[in-house]
Amino acid sequence: MARIAGVDLPREKRVQYGLTYIYGIGVSRAASIAHRAGVDPAKKVRDLTEEEVNRLRQVIEEEGGVEGDLRKEVSMNVKRLIEIGSYRGVRHRRNLPVRGQRTHTNARTRKGPRRGTIANKKKSASKT
Repeated sequence: MARIAGVDLPREKRVQYGLTYIYGIGVSRAASIAHRAGVDPAKKVRDLTEEEVNRLRQVIEEEGGVEGDLRKEVSMNVKRLIEIGSYRGVRHRRNLPVRGQRTHTNARTRKGPRRGTIANKKKSASKT
């Protein structure tokens, strides 16, 4: 099993898609990493030699910005926006959509489940 940047890559997947299990690496970045490391992106992860895994690991370390470091950087950026009181920071603090989406309807993922209206609660309380 190939372990790169603290992540076990799935053995049955191709290298190009297996690398996407690392936080900060998408499909196009995985393809460029495989090309720079001289590894066939269509090859399965289980068929990689130890030398190829080491080359992939080296290329990823050179580029930087994956897993823990990237997560820390993103969270620090969000904290900075919150501290300076920017509009985006306020949206983060209130757990609302940050990038201009409408919230009158939709945005349920960010806002959470709908809360029942007070009128509904009043009716159910009077029946019992």
